[in-house]
Amino acid sequence: MDSQTSQPSPASPSPHTFQVDLRGLVDLLSRHLYSSPKVYLRELLQNAVDAITARRAEQPGAPATVRLRAEGGTLHVEDSGIGLTESDVHGLLATIGRSSKRDDGLEAARSDFLGQFGIGLLACFVVAERIRVVSRSARTPDAPPVEWTAADDGSYTVRTLPHSARPEPGTTVHLEARAGAGEWLGAERVRSLAREFGALLPYDVRVGDEPIADLPAPWDRAYPSPATRRVALARHCHELFGFTPLDSIDLDVPLAGVRGVAYVLPSAVSPAQRASHRVHLKGMLLTERAEQLLPDWAFFVRCVLDTDSLRPTASRESLYEDDTLAAVREALGERIRSWLTGLAAGDPERLAAFLSVHHLGVKSLARHDPEMLRTMLPWLPFETTDGRLSLEEFAQRHPVVHFTRTVEEYRQVAPIASAQGVGVVNGGYTYDSELVEALPSVRPGTVVSELDADTVTAHLDLVDPAEELALSAFLAAARARLDPLGCDVVLRAFHPLSVPALHLDDRAARHEQARAEAEEQADDLWAGILGSLRGSAPRARLVLNHLNPLIRRIGSLDDPDLIGTATESLYGQALLMAQRPLRPADSALLNRAFIGLLEWATHTDPGKDDRR
Repeated sequence: MDSQTSQPSPASPSPHTFQVDLRGLVDLLSRHLYSSPKVYLRELLQNAVDAITARRAEQPGAPATVRLRAEGGTLHVEDSGIGLTESDVHGLLATIGRSSKRDDGLEAARSDFLGQFGIGLLACFVVAERIRVVSRSARTPDAPPVEWTAADDGSYTVRTLPHSARPEPGTTVHLEARAGAGEWLGAERVRSLAREFGALLPYDVRVGDEPIADLPAPWDRAYPSPATRRVALARHCHELFGFTPLDSIDLDVPLAGVRGVAYVLPSAVSPAQRASHRVHLKGMLLTERAEQLLPDWAFFVRCVLDTDSLRPTASRESLYEDDTLAAVREALGERIRSWLTGLAAGDPERLAAFLSVHHLGVKSLARHDPEMLRTMLPWLPFETTDGRLSLEEFAQRHPVVHFTRTVEEYRQVAPIASAQGVGVVNGGYTYDSELVEALPSVRPGTVVSELDADTVTAHLDLVDPAEELALSAFLAAARARLDPLGCDVVLRAFHPLSVPALHLDDRAARHEQARAEAEEQADDLWAGILGSLRGSAPRARLVLNHLNPLIRRIGSLDDPDLIGTATESLYGQALLMAQRPLRPADSALLNRAFIGLLEWATHTDPGKDDRR
């Protein structure tokens, strides 16, 4: 057997390490991750606070101080935290994405820290071209202080310092402003940002000699009386949000680690408007624009709170959507719901003042919450033929609660139904028809019925058969004129007498009308398809009021053309009274009827001039 010459195996490719363009990364952070350069100060405060938290976990009595000094385009931030050794500096400060919270067995305790992503210090390059960190470790007291100096081109140096350079454990960060960013390191700007981000921090944080913390939080302070507390919280709301609230709602949810307050807006807002709330994470301001914190129906409040259970996103400017946030959202919604229930039970005047502004939000909640609907039933206002009433009061007055689904339908029938003693609720406004339909579920025995043209017509008085027979020619001419418009003509007697005619239809009639119009304009294929969809719904109808003097005079006409013109005029006037949108055919009819009446009024017969 011939021996085979072995072929050398291809060499294994050598691994390479990703190269990071620091300037490109900083540009990415400033343009896409962070909303403003101001977050650099939050990151510095956060690192300082986390370092103190880490040291106190090992040395409970350790000092807890943060000092900021801004001068001449530089900023110095010194903390009494855990500090770093030389190996820590190489492993943490020089490795992008590495967080100290993952090291030294602290992973299980990460909930005690503000930052968890290991990119915070990079935010400083948004405003600084050079960062110098001097640190001494509290874990390794014998280790010398270490200095880490980095430039925005990605280069850095590390050197050890004599013990005298930093006698005590802790860290000092020195920033030198980049060109055009000096204002961000100015003393007044630093003081303002420190107050904004750190007002609720639990440690001794100062800018120069001035403390920035304002503890306890306004909602946790002791006040001489409830009235004094309301005034103080109203002042706090005005300072934060720029408005004086109708009321304030405590948001104390211990199981969710949430403490705060919700302020009720003094004016109505659109339900579609996304509310922005202020959220502090363990005392540090996380965001002023948290949108997903409350249920959608709670759009009538703005809240500020502190939490230790919610997770921030990588930018730490919004909340991470997870099961915890969903549970907190539900708990806060329940707290606002309890506040409403409490007002209904014990403070009807404040509840009435609230509902006069924000009834839409409560209706949004009540349509999905039978208990809230039952509680708010005596208070929620609805437009009805009896005036503005609650559904509870309206149902007590009427054995059947009729309602319309659109404002136009309500305007059609409201005057007539009221005169006939038929109670109707306008369900055309947001959520109203849903709440009326839900009424029997919380008020057993209540009969709810959607009002249609047949119901209205049934409540109008019939005309004496002999009188209607005498008007048969007039009615035939009127029906012939409106038949192309898909409208019937009927004669009834009803109040008020001032209404000569009433146009009635419902959604089924309008749907059939639209189908017929589309069929008329379609080609043969589509006309056949639309024709197969022809429904059996009743057509719209023009109800003429036999009690009205004008109708009686028009009924005595014997000229078919003049009867047709008068009928078209009555039809157009009834549409306008109902405030219904006019179709092109309706507009053309109105113009034709107007011109026809003018021609009739100005027509002169030479043989009859002597009688004019």
